[in-house]
Order: sequence, then structure tokens, then C-alpha cells
Amino acid sequence: MALREVVHYGDPILRKACNPVKDFDNLSPLIEDMFDTMYEENGIGLAANQIGVDLNLFIIDISGIEEEEDRAYIFINSEMVDSRGESWFEEGCLSIPDVRLEVKRPEFIQIKYQDETGAAHIEEMEGLMARAIQHEIDHLKGVFIVDRVTKTVKMTVEKDLKRISEGAASRAKTRKAFVL
Repeated sequence: MALREVVHYGDPILRKACNPVKDFDNLSPLIEDMFDTMYEENGIGLAANQIGVDLNLFIIDISGIEEEEDRAYIFINSEMVDSRGESWFEEGCLSIPDVRLEVKRPEFIQIKYQDETGAAHIEEMEGLMARAIQHEIDHLKGVFIVDRVTKTVKMTVEKDLKRISEGAASRAKTRKAFVL
């Protein structure tokens, strides 16, 4: 459908908890735009607020990295209900271009969510899929990878964060509100 601008660190929409999806009737164009944008940006996940939309919705497609994954996922009104184990992995973020940080997260998760029809699901995920889900759920809660590292580690990317955030707030003022 259409590419959307990826919202960058410093934009206020990325620091607020997103509203739940209540109307499932007209989500398809938004979801298509999100996939188009994610693929164009070479990402594996994208939360709605990363394109300026205040909804609890994210997508993930790791099929280009994990051979056993053969489909893309849509998660709406998601909630992590359980987790166990831990692993460290270097993560990047489309909203913080060119910044990569080692982040510790649970290795296994259980997630409750709705699909694009509104049907409820509970699934267990592990590995890269679990990590990507946690990263996107963080976005929906206003949390970044830089919030998951020590202050010392964050200081190593402060110049990058300042550069990225310059202009993000002013671009936010010109963004039109998304209406379903």
C-alpha cells in the first residue's frame, strides 16, 4: 500500500503507553502499510507507534533470518503473561538508527494477543521470536533498548541519541493523527 515515516527517538509518541485496539474492521490498510514500511527499512518488527499510530499493534517477520519461521505475525492488544530463562543479544531499533546494544531478555515467553480478526490467542515463543516480541511490546509501553542497559552503556550512545532526537519533536507536531 504505502510507506510510512518511521518515528525516531525523541518523538513523544514513543514514550507513552499505546491505546488498545477496539475496532478491528479497518485495520488491514494500516497493517499493510506497516509491513511495507518494515520491509523497506530492513526490519524484523515494527510497532504502530513507530509510524506515529497510538495503537497496541505490532508486526514481526523473522522468516528471512530463521528458516523454520515461514510466516509473518500480527499481534494486537498483546500482553506477556509468563517468561523464563535469560539471554543476551545485540539489538537494533528502527527508531534509533545505527545504534546497537547488548540487551538481556527472557529466552522463553508466553504471550496473549488478538489477531487482525479480533480472535484471542495464547502462544509460547522462544529465541529470536521471543526477543522480537519483547522488543515490540517495550515500544508499546514507551520503553527503548537504551532503557534496558546500564547508565554507563547508555552514555556511550548519548551523542547518537541527541543527534537522532533533534528534529523528532518538531516532526511530531506536523504529523496528522491516524483515524481508523
